[in-house]
Amino acid sequence: MRGGRDIAAVTDATFRLHRGECLALIGESGCGKSVLASALLGLLPGNARTEGHAWLSGDDDRLDLLTADERTLARTVRGRRIGLVPQSPAAHLTPVRTVRSQLRETIRELTGRRDGEEAAAARAAFPADHLDRHPHQLSGGLAQRAATALALVGDAPLLLADEPTTGLDRALVDRTVDELRAQVDRGHTLLVITHDLAAAKRIADRVAVMYAGRIVELADAEAFFGAPGPRHPYARGLLDALPERAFTPIPGMPPELGDLPAGCAFAPRCPRAADACAAVPPLTDGVACHHPRSARA
Repeated sequence: MRGGRDIAAVTDATFRLHRGECLALIGESGCGKSVLASALLGLLPGNARTEGHAWLSGDDDRLDLLTADERTLARTVRGRRIGLVPQSPAAHLTPVRTVRSQLRETIRELTGRRDGEEAAAARAAFPADHLDRHPHQLSGGLAQRAATALALVGDAPLLLADEPTTGLDRALVDRTVDELRAQVDRGHTLLVITHDLAAAKRIADRVAVMYAGRIVELADAEAFFGAPGPRHPYARGLLDALPERAFTPIPGMPPELGDLPAGCAFAPRCPRAADACAAVPPLTDGVACHHPRSARA
């Protein structure tokens, strides 16, 4: 809710995330990606409302994250079943405590053990000789690795990385996504939220494209970034805007979530728009578009 009226920040987001898989959720800033992540962790503001279901399946149970109470989320989900790799490590690392002390406290809280900081740091490639430093003494890349180490302490089967490469140079971006990909290869499941298409290509098994609060395409990453490529005009435009491709920006600006056009939200910017776009297209066969490109194109 904003200004006394309801704003639909995320609508009809439907997808499955399988064990040992990385799904990259991509799209321009403000499209609802981080709102979706906050909803899964029960971290939305108090005036927010959710509908639908977000099932977290374990070996012996299934929990609906959208209806779970705060006690359940705090005691059994966050850190234990879902580990969060945050967008801004500075906001999640306590500035007056060393990385070692923060790891030690997290290990004790989640596992009951009173040691293991070096092993926890090694899982995220954080150097042991930096454990006794404070967050302000770390580079951006090392701060990100410290936050990742904290996220991995509980050995949560699902990792949620919300813009984990923001503010890093290209070499550190590649290193960060490779470290996260290593966790997937060890059996973890990863939902990575990013606007960095190069990072998504490097890490993802599948790609979900979000526009104006809706998922408009779900695709295998190899097919999405290679042949036949994206089927939705917006997704195609994202790739065509890359410097190594056509370097052609998508015309216009994304709509405000509180002022969406009727029908397909992308229609005002779309070169393929037609009369049918006056209706909202459903997500069918992995694409929400009345005029998608052929899957064999």
